[in-house]
Amino acid sequence: MRRRLRVGLLYSLSGTYALLSQGCRAGALAAIEAVNGDASLPIEIEAVERDPAGNIDRYAPLAEELLRGERVDHIVGCITSWSRKEVIPALEKTGGTLWYAAPYEGFEANDHVVYMHACPNQHILPLMRYAIPRFGVRAFLVGSNYIWGWETNRIARDLVHDAGGSVLGERHLALGDEDVGRIVEEIRQTRPSFVLNNFVGATSYAFLKAYAELGECDPWFASANCPVLSCNLTEAELGAIGRAGEGHIAAGPFFDTRPTGAGARRSSFMMAAESAIRVLAQTVVQGGGAGGALDLARGPFDTPFGRIAFDLQTRHAHLPVHIARIEDGRFTIVDGSCGLVAPDPYLSRYDPHTAFARTLRVVS
Repeated sequence: MRRRLRVGLLYSLSGTYALLSQGCRAGALAAIEAVNGDASLPIEIEAVERDPAGNIDRYAPLAEELLRGERVDHIVGCITSWSRKEVIPALEKTGGTLWYAAPYEGFEANDHVVYMHACPNQHILPLMRYAIPRFGVRAFLVGSNYIWGWETNRIARDLVHDAGGSVLGERHLALGDEDVGRIVEEIRQTRPSFVLNNFVGATSYAFLKAYAELGECDPWFASANCPVLSCNLTEAELGAIGRAGEGHIAAGPFFDTRPTGAGARRSSFMMAAESAIRVLAQTVVQGGGAGGALDLARGPFDTPFGRIAFDLQTRHAHLPVHIARIEDGRFTIVDGSCGLVAPDPYLSRYDPHTAFARTLRVVS
């Protein structure tokens, strides 16, 4: 008799960031199918789903419904940091665990969250170290008007200053706001070396399309000269962006570099959610996941990212780090780590005196 493990899935399948949520859900369901199809495993997983439909006020009550009403101990879910922070109190009250499969701004560690995607030293820091020597030190920062946009742009501002550069502007828009014209005009007037895009979902797609139109009118803003950089842009969104994404650059632990026609594109969000289910299953099989308990010290764990371990103090994953450029509608990796990068969510090991010293050259 196989033990049944009920796992909550908490993803918004509509709303401004639905493409990211759908990618995570697909990854989690693929892993559940694989676990259930492996007759050698003593467990099978039942997915119990709730859909907040992009409404931030629904995350906490739905999480509590899963944890108390459905009696699940583990939830794979949430895309935005806003939603993650909304469900943490419910987790703390019930002893549950959230498996969070999206990149985030760092400066958090909670005993009830396992951070499966990149934190600042695994996304914004390597992205800045790649871009500044190649394009210049004059930055313009944009982002969605909540925790991710504020905090990631705050870190970027510090990194640009440490590299001897300047931030020419920083602007935010509400989640889902597609009225980007004023910001694009300000970018045109200030003429930065690059733009850091921390918009989420539909706002990001509208911005990239408007920026592509600017590049067609003014060669300064062609992606080869003044690219848009992102820490959260994935394969799941390339269809929504179309040709407007060409030449722009992203950071992440995974990019699907298979040739066109090799199958449906996978994304780092999808792989992180799949990894969450696989790590949870391996932990339970090894005897370390009874109830809400979790023993991440039993790793390393086999995941789509490779064999990964966790920082046991912060519950963040060691992950690959890649920089990729959009070419012909897919990502091409242009730089990356040779192995796994240990998480440093508080940037406690970041040294501003040496971070850019090896790579800076004269740029204009």
